[in-house]
Amino acid sequence: MITPQYVQMMARYNQWQNCNLYDAADKLDDAARRKDRGAFFGSIHNTLAHILWGDALWMSRFDKWEPPTDKGGIVIANWVDLNQARMAADARFIDWGARVRQDDLRGDLTWHSAGMNRDFTLPRAACIVQIFNHQTHHRGQVHAMLTAAGAKPGDTDLVFMKEI
Repeated sequence: MITPQYVQMMARYNQWQNCNLYDAADKLDDAARRKDRGAFFGSIHNTLAHILWGDALWMSRFDKWEPPTDKGGIVIANWVDLNQARMAADARFIDWGARVRQDDLRGDLTWHSAGMNRDFTLPRAACIVQIFNHQTHHRGQVHAMLTAAGAKPGDTDLVFMKEI
C-alpha cells in the first residue's frame, strides 16, 4: 500500500506545510489566532494545537512518543511554546521517516480509543496514512482561517515542495 519513501515524503511535506502556516499565523496577533472562526476547534491556535495532539497520539503508537493526557483539547496554550513543540515534533517525524522500513508498514495495529471507548485493529499502513490525512485535513481548515484573517499562507500543493 505505502512505502518508506512515501512516509519520508509526507514527513517532509508535514514539516514544510507547518512552517508555511505557522509563519503566516506569526504575522497575526494572539487575539486573531485565538478568535473563534467557526471551525471544528474554533480558532487557528486551537486547530494547530489539535493537529499536534493528534500527531502525538498516533506517534505514541508508532514511535513511542509520549501520548497526550487529554482528549483532543488544547495541549499547549502559549503560542511560542506551541511553535517550539511543533518544530520539535516535525523533526521527530523526519527522524522517524528515515528509520521506517517496509516491514514497519506491514501487519495490523491494535489500540484502544479512549474517545470511542473501544479497541480497534486496522492495517498499520492505513493508520500511517491517517496520520498524514489528519494533518492535511486540519491544515486546510487553518489555511482557510488564516486567509479569512488577512494572512497570506504560501502554496500547499505537494508538487511545489522542494525535493519531492
